[in-house]
Amino acid sequence: MTATDPAMTALAQGWCALSLLHGTIEAHIERALQSAHDLSVREYSLLDVLSRQHDGDGGMLQMKQVADAVVLSQSATTRLVTRLEDRGLLARYLCPHDRRGIYTKVTDAGHELLEAARPTNATALREALTAASRNPELAPLVHTVESLRTPA
Repeated sequence: MTATDPAMTALAQGWCALSLLHGTIEAHIERALQSAHDLSVREYSLLDVLSRQHDGDGGMLQMKQVADAVVLSQSATTRLVTRLEDRGLLARYLCPHDRRGIYTKVTDAGHELLEAARPTNATALREALTAASRNPELAPLVHTVESLRTPA
């Protein structure tokens, strides 16, 4: 394959469209969350991921798992956890079974903020997808996103 190969060009165009859709959605949600709740998209995502932890088997996430879930490096995730901890939205505690392990949980204040922010996030996502669906280049990707369903 060469740089002028039509298949490569189509692949690159598809990747650019996907990147554009992601950036457009993230920017729209970022503005909405910042304006209404003083939260970034990453902060919201981290609170959301951590709020889904549970005490059962496999329910507590290690920092690497959290980093993977919010698509950040471990060091960036640790800095983000520290910022939210400083705001009283997260707390760290020692693993009861392995004192070397440190877990992070959402505080009551964090849960309250997350619940208040969920409708804002959902509305902003819907608005961004609706706007993107009007772009012929992005419409097929929007359709694909909208067709995805979480398994029951």
